[in-house]
Amino acid sequence: MVTDSVRVSLRTMRAFNLLALLLFWQSCAVNPVTGDRELGFVSAQQEIAIGQENYGPMQQSEGGRFAVDPSLSAYVNEVGQRLVEVSDRDLPYEFVVLNNGVPNAWALPGGKIAINRGLLVEMDSEAELAAVLGHEIVHSAARHGAQSMERGMLLQGAMVATSIAASDSQYAGFIVGGAQVGAQLISQRYGRDAERESDRYGTRYMALAGYDPAAAISLQETFLRLSEGRQQGWLDGLFASHPPSAERVENNRQLVSALRDEGFTGGERGVDRYREQTAFLRENRAAYEKLDESRQLAVNGELDQALQLISEAVASVPGEARFHGLRGDILLARQQHGEAIQAYDEAIRHDDGYYDYYLGRGLAQSRRGDRSQARADLEASVALLPTAIAMSELGSIAEQAGDRQQARNYYQQAAQAPGELGEAAMQAFVRLDMADNPGEHLAVQGGLDNAGQLVIQVSNRSPVNVEGVRIRVEAVLGSERGARDLNVGRLNAGQQRTVGTGLTMPEGSDPSQLQVGTTILRARVRQ
Repeated sequence: MVTDSVRVSLRTMRAFNLLALLLFWQSCAVNPVTGDRELGFVSAQQEIAIGQENYGPMQQSEGGRFAVDPSLSAYVNEVGQRLVEVSDRDLPYEFVVLNNGVPNAWALPGGKIAINRGLLVEMDSEAELAAVLGHEIVHSAARHGAQSMERGMLLQGAMVATSIAASDSQYAGFIVGGAQVGAQLISQRYGRDAERESDRYGTRYMALAGYDPAAAISLQETFLRLSEGRQQGWLDGLFASHPPSAERVENNRQLVSALRDEGFTGGERGVDRYREQTAFLRENRAAYEKLDESRQLAVNGELDQALQLISEAVASVPGEARFHGLRGDILLARQQHGEAIQAYDEAIRHDDGYYDYYLGRGLAQSRRGDRSQARADLEASVALLPTAIAMSELGSIAEQAGDRQQARNYYQQAAQAPGELGEAAMQAFVRLDMADNPGEHLAVQGGLDNAGQLVIQVSNRSPVNVEGVRIRVEAVLGSERGARDLNVGRLNAGQQRTVGTGLTMPEGSDPSQLQVGTTILRARVRQ
C-alpha cells in the first residue's frame, strides 16, 4: 500500500530531479567555434569581465608593453583584427606586443591576447604571425580559458576565482591579490584536445582571412627546430603551454591539405611587409640579447659585468626604457641609490606605464630615507601590479610612521607570497597584530585534570614563535571563585602547552558547573 507520505516523497523526488535536469540544461552552452554543447558556468559577460580585469596586470607581469616601437603593436593588432573578422565569436578582441624576450603568446578569456617580442623575431612572415594569433583567438573564442576555470569550480565546489593560485607562474613569487587569477590563466597548459581545436580552427581563420595556411606548417616546423637542444628557461612560455611536436607538424599538414581540397589555394605570405614592420626588433636584436644576459649576470651576483653589459645596450638603444630600468635595478643592488633613481627617472621618461620602474625608484627612495616620495612611487607601482615586494616596503614605511593598522594591512597582503618574502611579511604582520589582537593567534581552553585541578591549555595557532605569554584566568569552581595571572612563557609556532592554575574544584561540586574566563594579557613575537 502506497501511503500519502510516500506519494509526497515521490513527487518531491521527481520535482528535485526535474529541477536538477533543468539546472544542468541551463548550465550547458553551445561552443561558438565547434558547435558542441558543453557545460558553461562562466557566462560570456563574466568571460569579458575576467579578461578586462586581468589584461593590464598580466601585461605588467609579463614585461609590459613594447613601448619603444608602438607601430609594431599597431601592426600586430591590425593582423589580429583581420582574423577576428572571419572568426566565429564576437568579442572585444585586443592584441598587444610585450617587452619580453621569451618566445610566447597567450590569450585571456574575452579576447585579450598578447605576443612577446621574443616570438616575433623568430618568425618570417605575416602569415606565420596570423597562424599564432589565429591559434590564440580560438583559445578565447572556444572558451578554453573559461573551461579551465569551470573545471576548477567543479572540483572546488564553488565559483571563487580569487582562490586560484599562481603556483606555475614565473611571477608566483611576488604577485599578490586578484592578479594571481590572470597569472594562473596565462600559465596553464591546455589539454591536447584544446590545442588540436586551436590549430584546426586557427588555420581555417587564416585561410578565410586570405593568408596562405601553409604558414601554419612552417611555423610548427620552426618551433620544433627551436625547441631542440634549448635550455629549459628558454622553453618557458609558448613551448611550455603549447608544446611543439612532429605530430603537430603532421596534423597541420593534414589540415592544410583538407583546406586546399575545399578550394583554399595560394594566399598571402606577407614576407616583405612583416620584415619591414619588425625591422626595429631585428636591427636591435643584439642589444636585447644583452638585456637578457645582463639580467642573468645580476641574478648571479656578477653586478659589475651586468652593469657594463646593460650600459652597452643603453648606448645602442637609448630610447628603450627597459634598458634604463635594468640599469637602475643593478645600481640599486650596488646600493648606489642616487644613480639608481636617475636611471629609473630616465626609464619613466621613456615609458611611464610600467610598474617596475616605480617599484625600483620607490625602494631606492626608501633606502635614502625619503619616505614620502618612496610611498608615492610604491603606491604607483601597486596600482599597476600589486606585488609583495611593494606591499612589504609600504608596510615598513607605515610602521615607521606609527600607522600600525595600515602597516598590518600591507604586511598581510605581502604575506600571500610564497617563500622567504611571504614568511618575512607574515612575521611582520603577526609581530604587530600579536600585540594588539593576541586572541587572534593564541587559543586558550580551561578544564579539570584527574585531580580536579583547573588547568589551562594554550595553543599558538600562528606561524611564528612567541614569548612572554601571560594570561589571566578567572573561574567559578562550585561555590568558590578564583583568579590567577599565569606566565606561559614561550610557544613555538603550532605548539600547545598545558599550565596548572593552582585552583581546585571543591569535593562534592558538580564539574559541569565549572565556569572559566581567560584574558591574554601579553604576548610578543620572538625575534
